[in-house]
Amino acid sequence: MTAPQIDSETSDFAQEIADSVESFLIALRAISREVTSGQAISLLLLEISQVLLAGARLGAQRDFTPTADYQPDVGPEADLDEMRLRLAVLLGNVDTYSFVFDPYVPDVVESQLSDDLTSIASDLENGLRHFRLGDVTEALWWWQFSYVASWGNLAGAVLNALLSVVSHDRLDVDNDAEIEQIVAAEAVLDGDPV
Repeated sequence: MTAPQIDSETSDFAQEIADSVESFLIALRAISREVTSGQAISLLLLEISQVLLAGARLGAQRDFTPTADYQPDVGPEADLDEMRLRLAVLLGNVDTYSFVFDPYVPDVVESQLSDDLTSIASDLENGLRHFRLGDVTEALWWWQFSYVASWGNLAGAVLNALLSVVSHDRLDVDNDAEIEQIVAAEAVLDGDPV
């Protein structure tokens, strides 16, 4: 079966999404192999933000429809388990986090950043395999569907968790010196000897 013809605007859009997806997948693998824990948080925050932009662009488009009732076979999924395990070690005690999966049904879910990043990568990689085989329509449909159904929500939760780590690192300042000054000032005001 030959892939349906698509217009140049859709083709260009698909190429931009494919480039974003490929960049995310390359970066995620590199981060899991080559950086320190401290670097990983900032780099993952950057990468997840960029891939969320691609997802938002997909969500803002018209609905893409698959060309067949069943997804064509594009070969085996990439083995991402080693990457997931490396990310878990890299993230250490910040790997486990909590989030609200559906803000309209406020149940708190506990998850692991390493699992969620790998799940996002798996969804994106599946669409990329369709794209590389020339089935642009199926790739766009898959990326859009999986963005709305799963990876978009996970990526938002991951973004929030990573931002929380950065916020705590930057804003939770050790105030021992300030506390000592306040105690000394209170002592002076109370007339106690310092």
